[in-house]
Amino acid sequence: MIWLVGAGGMSVDYAKVLKAQKKDFIVIGRGEESAKVFEDKTGQPVVLGGLNRFLRASEQVPEAAIVSVGVEQLYDSTVQLLEYGTKRILVEKPGGLTFSEIEQLKNIAKSNKAEVYIAYNRRFYSSVIKLQELIELDGGVASFNFEFTEWSHVIEKLDKKPEVLAKWFLGNSTHVADLAFFLGGKPKRISCFTSGKLSWHPSGSIFSGSGISERGALFHYGANWESAGRWSVEILTKENRYILRPMEKLRVQNRGSIEVIDITIDNSLDEEFKPGLYRQVESFLSSNNAGLCSISEHFSIFPIYEKISGYL
Repeated sequence: MIWLVGAGGMSVDYAKVLKAQKKDFIVIGRGEESAKVFEDKTGQPVVLGGLNRFLRASEQVPEAAIVSVGVEQLYDSTVQLLEYGTKRILVEKPGGLTFSEIEQLKNIAKSNKAEVYIAYNRRFYSSVIKLQELIELDGGVASFNFEFTEWSHVIEKLDKKPEVLAKWFLGNSTHVADLAFFLGGKPKRISCFTSGKLSWHPSGSIFSGSGISERGALFHYGANWESAGRWSVEILTKENRYILRPMEKLRVQNRGSIEVIDITIDNSLDEEFKPGLYRQVESFLSSNNAGLCSISEHFSIFPIYEKISGYL
């Protein structure tokens, strides 16, 4: 039996995938209002009262658990599951809001001989899988760049806790950084610069930096949360520039040409389900783990995320 912890919008997407993969699962929620919405959308009942209460009453350890609660609850919920004896956990990004929390998750998982993975579903986009094939054919990544501009005029109106907004890069923008470093290699050296601030994100609003990855690829990044922009990742090989903008689509610019061409991909799973989610859950539940971000990997790059965002 699989436990799905949380009954919000993201859990609705997980439930749809679990049903399609014919998995038996229990949904553990807290509030009646969110549970009612969840049940109306999925037809799946929700056990109310929250994870604490559920664990006190439960007599079984789940085969695996998916943690899809609010960002501020991710760490505590994952720790509870680990201490209860759960051996396989997929937790929504970023898993925790501080380096200390991520370190604790890594250590508790290790001491309990458990596996914890951070759910970066963009690694499993059809466009990304196709791009990985093309990168290999081209002989590897020569350089890459990415942009993680957020729409501050939209975010500031969201009903989110101040501590979540203040760490927005970790809770949201790391989707872009994780994908860029997944494709091009984690930073070996990096220089980071920030300027400006927002009322809800005082550590910075404009970001710029560059470095070299462990695979020898040079990279640079930028974002301006006070201006226009969007998420994007560009991968350059010796032959082509590949563009993920939006990330669900893949385009290519060949060397010696200014034309940018759409690449045809089979994205049927990304159209039927939340993009990337079907393959991510499939990898997690098959124990294959291919493409998943382990808690140890997340721990190793977390200080770099704090440098990029100005949280250090």
